[in-house]
Parts: sequence; structure tokens; C-alpha cells
Amino acid sequence: MNLTEYIDSKRDEHLKELYEFLKIPSVSAQSEHKRDIESAAKWVASRLSAAGLEKVEIVPTKMHPLVYGESLHAPGKPTILFYGHYDVQPAEPLDLWTSPAFEPTIRGGNLYGRGTADDKGQVHIHIRALDAILKTAGKLPINLKVMIEGEEEIGSVSLWEFVNANKAKLKADALVVSDTGMLAAGVPSITYGLRGLNYYQIEVTGPAQDLHSGIFGGAVPNPITILCELVAKLHDKNMRVAVPGFYDDVAKLSKAERKALNSLPWKAAEFRKTVGAPGLSGEKGASIVEQLWTRPTLELNGIWGGYMGEGSKTVIPSKAYAKFSTRLVPNQNPDKITKALERHIRKLLPKTVKFKLDLHSSGKAWVAPYTHPFFEVAHDALEKGFGKRAVFIREGGSIPFVTQMYDTFKVPCILLGFGLPDENAHAPDEHISLENYFGGIKAVAHFYEGLGKL
Repeated sequence: MNLTEYIDSKRDEHLKELYEFLKIPSVSAQSEHKRDIESAAKWVASRLSAAGLEKVEIVPTKMHPLVYGESLHAPGKPTILFYGHYDVQPAEPLDLWTSPAFEPTIRGGNLYGRGTADDKGQVHIHIRALDAILKTAGKLPINLKVMIEGEEEIGSVSLWEFVNANKAKLKADALVVSDTGMLAAGVPSITYGLRGLNYYQIEVTGPAQDLHSGIFGGAVPNPITILCELVAKLHDKNMRVAVPGFYDDVAKLSKAERKALNSLPWKAAEFRKTVGAPGLSGEKGASIVEQLWTRPTLELNGIWGGYMGEGSKTVIPSKAYAKFSTRLVPNQNPDKITKALERHIRKLLPKTVKFKLDLHSSGKAWVAPYTHPFFEVAHDALEKGFGKRAVFIREGGSIPFVTQMYDTFKVPCILLGFGLPDENAHAPDEHISLENYFGGIKAVAHFYEGLGKL
């Protein structure tokens, strides 16, 4: 039985094992899931061992453990470092899920559940691919190092400390990541660029405590009103970020790359349908693809303050809060952006309130050439998995670890993603296409097998 036939024969087994993984509510942002995080780490360690990796260890960190394993029995063959994460986003709001977030369910050719696309399903694709190679060939054809962390969804707080302490141990000829997506259904894709991310929380304080809005209203600053006025001034009428200096270092797209990106088989009508909004808005002068992948943004992610319970409570709140993020593009410096943003906020806010700006996480953008021979192997493998030649794309999301690894080790970073734009990563009813899941296992298995033939 060849590799493809073996993978096809194990479809039920693949899903049964993935269900086990998805049922663990490994939410890294919520402290009540600490034991679940630990359970997920143990689950990953166990499956990596079963797939032929050795020296598998669960490494404690200041927050959540990461899992490391290796197989180094292919002298003269490439050494690959595969990175992924087992933690997931919070499932709330729970009432918007059609089926419970941590009870995987198949509907309409898709597998629903938190982590299906981001990133448990994609990590599991690699685990099952390695298992298939081991079962059919008896050994892994390359040298492989695997690192699966539990903090990606909260900024990979502990990861880089581990990498810096283990540079020799982690040295490889290439980094492979599956935490991205495909351009569209039936269009296998290799990602060569990601936006960076700064994530902030602002606290605006007016009166020392909540006040009666009748007795004090009209003479006391209202932090919610003032925060809303601030947010409204962070963009101009063309939806450009209104922070002075924000665009100073933005890398300009070459004519060739701009043409290539805008020529991809991407359909605006499908994008609008996926979004589900009455209309679209974005930076004037840039196409939708450019807005999503190559232009920086500032987005409000949450805003709150005052009374939000049932019924009425007439108060002027003491504090108001907002969470917001900037997506950054090549050449933008995250520290420089933070300083410019803080200066601008200080200038816009009146002296009647105080504010505090916290930076929760930060990461640079990444874009790299895709001329290394490993990319041709990836091309061939994706064609074997999906029956179509892959395209090269950029993505609007952020994986700070990719930038850090690329800058530190100067090796190719190959991003093989199997999610789709409409799969609701970070939202209710997250799912992965079963066609992409099974095709991904085949593609990844052929990728590792192909690297072994170089």
C-alpha cells in the first residue's frame, strides 16, 4: 500500500483522533482552563511519540507548557523545524455556536469546533502525515524537529525565551508552519508574507468613582463619551490611520508583485458574501487584496465601560476601556508605531481625563522570497494532495514567531495553510473543510517524503 492509499484507508481513524484533540478546551487566555492546557500538551506529546518522534518533552514556561520532539536519523537529509500551537481562542459568545464549541460536529462537508482551523486541525494534519510515513516506510525520510506551543493566541509570551535558550537545538534548514489558509476552496496556497501585530488596551479615567448622572451630569467628564470621540478621530475620511508618521516606513509594492497579487484567482463577490456586511470599507486607493495583505490597519477590537447589566442605572462611569490592534506591514517598526500612537492619543485626549495605554503583544511583519528548492517540493506535494498547482499568496494575519525565526536563523519559512477565508477562525462556528483536512494530510506527507529525496 502506497502513502496516498494508506492515508485514504485511515480516514475514520484520523477523525476519531482529531475529535479527542478538539474536545480539550485549551483556551490560553482564560485561567480557568489551566488544567485543560496541560491536558492538551500531554495529548500532543503522546501523539508525537506515536508518530515516530523521540526525546519528546513537555517544557514548562512562565505561562503554558510547550511540547518539543525530534527525529534525527537521516544523515545528509534536510532538517526541518515544524511549528504549531495547541491553544485556542475563547469560544464566547457561546450562544452563537450552532453546535457546542468543544463538541466536534460534521455538517455539510465541514468539521465544526473551536480549533478545527486554528490551529489544532492543522497541527493534527502534520501528526497524521508523519504517522502515515512511519507506517508505510518504517522511518522518517528527513531530520525533523517539532515545537508546539500553548500561548500563540495570547502573543507567544514564553516562546521566544525558549528559542533563545535553545538556538543550537532548534537549528534547521527550514521552518514549516501550518497556521495559515488557502486563497479559496480548491486553490492550494503557499504564504510568503504576513502582517505584524501590536495589540493594545487603553483605560480612560474621569471621576474618581461612578457618579449619579442626574446630580453630576453636564459638569463632569464622561470617559465613555471621550473614548468614543478619540476612537472616531483615529481614521480620516479615506479610512487611513490618522496617527502622524504611521505610514512613513511602509514598504512600497513593486509593480510586478502588485500585478501578481491582483491577478490571483480571488473573487471579490465571494469575499463580500463571506463578510456578510451590507458593504465594504477600506483604505481608498488600494484594492481589496492589497488592503487585506499589504496595507497597515488600526482596528477597534472591543469597547466597554459603565453599566451594562439588565435594566437601567443612570451613572457617569469612572472608567472606560477599549482594546484595539494595529496590523503592520514590512518596514514598519512596532516600537516606533507604539510611540507615535501614544503621542497622538495624548494630544487628542482632553486634560479632564487620565489615560493608560498597555501593549499586550507585539510583532513585526514578514515577507520573504520563495525561490528555495524546498518551495518547489511544496508545490509538487500540494498538487499531489489537491490535484492542482499551488499559488503564492500573502495573508493579513500575524505569526510573530515566523518573523523572529526568519530574522534569527535566516532560513526559508514555508507556510502551508489549509484553512479557508470563511472558516470563522476566532469566531463562533469555526470549522475546517474535510476535503482540505484529508488533502492536507496527503500533501504534508508527500512534502516530507519529497524533501527526503533532495
